[in-house]
Amino acid sequence: VQLQASGGGLVQAGGSLRLSCAASRRPFNGYTVSWFRQAPGKEREFVASIRYNDNTNYADSVKGRFTISRDNAKDTVYLQMDTLKPEDTAVYYCTAGPRGLETKYQGRGTLVTVSS
Repeated sequence: VQLQASGGGLVQAGGSLRLSCAASRRPFNGYTVSWFRQAPGKEREFVASIRYNDNTNYADSVKGRFTISRDNAKDTVYLQMDTLKPEDTAVYYCTAGPRGLETKYQGRGTLVTVSS
């Protein structure tokens, strides 16, 4: 599976962005897809995930502001990010994998910058 994250950019605090994670060579069917982020000088942290059965999970820091969803027909997972804060600034990565290996595949990240 090859993953490509896109949709990052510069946005003012309070604004919104939608990130996309597209799969190629193999569909996402049956895989958990997750978003992680890494801010400068910080460790990578979990943001959100969506399982094969559409169950979702979110980090406390983004609950109520971010929404993860999937479009199986397009082999794409989205991360809708609303009410963005400067502390959301980071490179965002998507990962995918089967149960027990949920982060087996990782794509190149996309940079999100939130200005105050």
